[in-house]
Amino acid sequence: MTPADPPKITARKRRSLRALLQTEIPLAVYCVIFFTMVILWIIQEVHPDITLGLLTELMGAAFTLFIIDTLLVRSKTRRWRVVQEHVDYLIARNVNRLRDGIAVRAFGFNPSIALDRPDANQHQAVREQRADLLSGIAALPAEAIMARLAESALFADDTYAYLNERADDLWDVLNMKYSEYMAPGLVSDLMRLHTHLKDLCGHLRQYGRAERFPEAAGYYQRIGRLGASVSVREIVILVNALKEQGYSEPAALADSPDAERGSG
Repeated sequence: MTPADPPKITARKRRSLRALLQTEIPLAVYCVIFFTMVILWIIQEVHPDITLGLLTELMGAAFTLFIIDTLLVRSKTRRWRVVQEHVDYLIARNVNRLRDGIAVRAFGFNPSIALDRPDANQHQAVREQRADLLSGIAALPAEAIMARLAESALFADDTYAYLNERADDLWDVLNMKYSEYMAPGLVSDLMRLHTHLKDLCGHLRQYGRAERFPEAAGYYQRIGRLGASVSVREIVILVNALKEQGYSEPAALADSPDAERGSG
């Protein structure tokens, strides 16, 4: 029997986890107060007056911290709830577009399409084929990935512009007003993804120097391919991880209130 695939994190689970992590006061503070109160309760027979006073003060401090923290978290959560769904969708759309772009431009992804199937079924089948490709790529070492790169498509000016635009899209998300409400792990993944995209753009430029310096063309192409394979692998690993977290969503194929979201 093969092990079952790990369950995907739904949007509801993401919100619940985020709520637990949004506390403004470190949990260690509450733990220290709690254990101190336990110790004071245990030794109260030795110095009853002192321990009782300290215990009362600690209970008051814990209650005050809890009230302040609750009010802060509720206030932030209320502001975040207004835009959370759209921000999550924006991230998911960027990740989905990047997954598609990397599959096509870096590996020449050309899915098998059954024209006799409904459009929605075709779309899902293409996504599954793309997921299989990227899952396989993520398991390969950089050297093996380098041999599979579609060089004519990847090391092209329009691909550089595409990747640079995707990196800027992620940077815009990270610098938007409400990014402070996003989970730190998500912010870290998006920052790493942005960095690897910029690195990949640098490797494409390095490869392109072969045209300017034909006497050293082999060198520039070799290090460009090697660097690109390393960056592509990291990008694929990150977009796969974000997809498992629920951040990979295609544009709607049917009419909806959010039809202006675009396609791709």
